[in-house]
Amino acid sequence: MRCCIPTLLAVIAVLVSAVHGTFLPLERSIPLSHRTEVAELRARDRARHARMLSGIVDLTVQGTSDPNTVGLYYTKVKMGTPPKEFNVQIDTGSDILWVNCNTCSNCPQSSELGIELNFFDTVGSSTAALVSCADPICTTGVQGASAECSTRANQCSYSFKYGDGSGTAGYYVSDALYFNLIVGQPPLPPVNSSATIVFGCSIYQSGDLTKTDKAVDGIFGFGPGALSVVSQLSSRGITPKVFSHCLKGDGDGGGILVLGEIKESSIVYSPLVPSQPHYNLNLQSIAVNGKLLPINPAVFATSNDRGTIVDCGTTLAYLVQEAYDPLVTAITTAVSQSAQQTNSKGSQCYLVTTSIGDIFPLVSLNFEGGASMILKPEQYLMYNGYRDGAEMWCIGFQNVQEGVSILGDLVLKDKIVVYDLAHQRIGWANYDCSLSVNVSVTTSKDEYINGGQLSVNSSAIRVLSNLLSVSIVALSLYIMLV
Repeated sequence: MRCCIPTLLAVIAVLVSAVHGTFLPLERSIPLSHRTEVAELRARDRARHARMLSGIVDLTVQGTSDPNTVGLYYTKVKMGTPPKEFNVQIDTGSDILWVNCNTCSNCPQSSELGIELNFFDTVGSSTAALVSCADPICTTGVQGASAECSTRANQCSYSFKYGDGSGTAGYYVSDALYFNLIVGQPPLPPVNSSATIVFGCSIYQSGDLTKTDKAVDGIFGFGPGALSVVSQLSSRGITPKVFSHCLKGDGDGGGILVLGEIKESSIVYSPLVPSQPHYNLNLQSIAVNGKLLPINPAVFATSNDRGTIVDCGTTLAYLVQEAYDPLVTAITTAVSQSAQQTNSKGSQCYLVTTSIGDIFPLVSLNFEGGASMILKPEQYLMYNGYRDGAEMWCIGFQNVQEGVSILGDLVLKDKIVVYDLAHQRIGWANYDCSLSVNVSVTTSKDEYINGGQLSVNSSAIRVLSNLLSVSIVALSLYIMLV
């Protein structure tokens, strides 16, 4: 979630033959030198999963430790009139965008992440309006939340209760969300563009949300529900009903998050499981070096307490025990002649004196529709320092004795991932996320944004008055490690 701002990675440009583009910075939260124990990471993931999986299953995860740094992501948004900037954690496991209200009784007043906390003031914003009890939004179901209505104040309230005991409560507000619009050739100065959205204003928090060590201004929900910003904007034709990210996993991190479809010829797609509150896919099998593992596909079937979820907000990756055990066994067998087995705080580890890419196998997660997610060794192993003069690498997947398998940043980094809600599918491809990307707007024909450099048609200015109603909201990100 936070701190220590690195260099700007990319400017997302607009092909203005018919496209608006906007971008926001995503930032890396903790320096690379910072180390976090896996027990702490798992506890944080468990708290996220309790929030994310509310109404499905409360995951029970056994604790181990990991000295590595870990990536979570947040971005800056501007809201209200005059605009005010907020640092909000990106979360594909929840739906709504919420920020702290200035009337919050116990919200953190400072953050140890090196960011200044801001608070939304409904009175101070001339365009803010409270959502009334009669508004249909007040009866819209939001995962993990309960909606209430204060008839005395005639305002629609919400409350979230998370599995770790923490929670937040507040009321819904309607106000302007601002983007930086880039158009023209040569590029014109950024122009403020805005859209009215409904979001939450938090007036009470409990548990870990009250702590200052990881405090941010709120959470930016990218879930599939009707109140997510993606759904609100796309339902009005402001943006396509698709968003994509490419998260850089090494160095200073960085990446791109786009409200639009990143186009890359090697992307493969798998259909989303219908009628689910999260991004569930049908994982069918796992292979190591091309050899299928002896796993009963039924352990991956989606039900009330099973399934496979894609969530870029989860730090690690989690596999049900029936899949975890054969995976670790197969990897260990493959490197038995070239790596020394060891154990570190309950994790299966290996001591190696050469590049892991030379000795560790490729792992393939095979999904419905023939789409395979190929994992390189660094996408399922975590570096754990030195021991006896050798590098120690540990299995990054965590064992879930029962419940839901979750694919987090460990496996999603260094990939383009496309959440195509219009066609109910998710796509991915291995990619160097420090490079620019092409983004498509689906109209009568494909049109592209080249992220990372401005690439604008010379005739663009002549058609500025006739731009498409569908825009691309491109978020050029900084990434902060947590």
